Amino acid sequence: MGNRDNMDHMDDMRRQLNTSTRGFASMDPERQRQIAREGGKAAHVKGTAHEFSSEEARNAGRKGGEAVSKNREHMAEIGRKGGRSSGNNRKSNGDTRYTF
Repeated sequence: MGNRDNMDHMDDMRRQLNTSTRGFASMDPERQRQIAREGGKAAHVKGTAHEFSSEEARNAGRKGGEAVSKNREHMAEIGRKGGRSSGNNRKSNGDTRYTF
């Protein structure tokens, strides 16, 4: 398929999906990362980039943990995965003791 044919094909696909060819969200993910990276560098050079202090980072982590732990179903699934993983380790070597 030639380059022009490929572009026509992509246009047809976008029309079928009713998506735009304009804007940040329609860009290739690698291009999005490149633009974001350039913006981050520019903000640091300009001096307007936010840098978290240790306390801010700690508070953000605490808030995130609290938000996640409110979802009991999610926490139960994490526990089940951990239990299965732990059980698989014991079965493979026959040892029932935990070693750290």
